[in-house]
Amino acid sequence: MIAPRELLHSGAKDLGISLTIEQINSVFIYLAELKKWNQKINLTAIRDEEDIIIKHVLDSLSYIHGFTPAPGLRLLDMGSGAGFPALPIKIAYPGLSITMVESTKKKASFLRHIIRTLKLTETEILDTRTEELPGSLHSAFDIVTARAFADMKSAIATGMPLLRPGGLMVLSRGPEETINELDLVRAGVLLESRTNLTLPYSDYKRTIWIFKKAG
Repeated sequence: MIAPRELLHSGAKDLGISLTIEQINSVFIYLAELKKWNQKINLTAIRDEEDIIIKHVLDSLSYIHGFTPAPGLRLLDMGSGAGFPALPIKIAYPGLSITMVESTKKKASFLRHIIRTLKLTETEILDTRTEELPGSLHSAFDIVTARAFADMKSAIATGMPLLRPGGLMVLSRGPEETINELDLVRAGVLLESRTNLTLPYSDYKRTIWIFKKAG
């Protein structure tokens, strides 16, 4: 059985991401706090450490197959919950500007606690529904992500107004989920690509969908 830190390090490497010792330490501080808070509020039903690393952390890092991280890029994550995928992405690429939207107050408090604990900069929490974000945030982001946020059609309808023209929405879904291309045309959305992958050290299959805002 592979040790948890090696599982994270080599699993990330399989996804094309080189994590430093400091970044690995940050992930495990995050996961320790997740387990602690999970005793009080429902953050995740997954309790086994190996499963958390694979199905939460590595799954979050697989979003990098959907865009090229660069300092200054603005990323908004809809329905962040316990911080997946936004926090692992931020830890791996600290130069990104991250906005997490989480309407459940207790989960938003957990996210703020992690930001303080890890001293993450350029990271904010908006404790409201994504649909209720102010118009000032429309066309403000380069990347929009979503993990456990409704179906793809609803995610696209909600997230696209927040993207700048030419911005990308990156969604990770099970291999069985599809979307009607006519719905994309009506929404002014282009399907850039989709990538099928199996998460390292598992048979957990995901499809990374990349949509581009037209205009």
